[in-house]
Amino acid sequence: METRYERGWQRLKEVDGKAGEQVVAALADCCPDLGRYIVEFGFGDIYSRPGLTLQQRELATIAALTALGTATPQLKVHIAAGLHVGLSREEIIEAILQMSLYAGFPAALNGVFAAREVFAAHD
Repeated sequence: METRYERGWQRLKEVDGKAGEQVVAALADCCPDLGRYIVEFGFGDIYSRPGLTLQQRELATIAALTALGTATPQLKVHIAAGLHVGLSREEIIEAILQMSLYAGFPAALNGVFAAREVFAAHD
């Protein structure tokens, strides 16, 4: 029987590829428990649940991070993850644009600028 950590690690690699591994590795020297919580809870429990596809989960995450307006580094990681799991640029931009209605234009502008950076890095 696989552990939450093993299940989470596999899902993290499926969603984020190397970027997810880099986030966890970056926490190893100062707060390894946070990295473990991300893997176990975030990806072992939440991202591994039935009911939503990985694309739907990433679209919801992109929308939430855009609405927060204060999580640009995490938003960029999840925009890249969205592309990695098969979201189109148009779907990502539409989710960000939708947030202008609920989170305001500054949050949506920040989201679009973050998306533009990620798209350029993927070209």
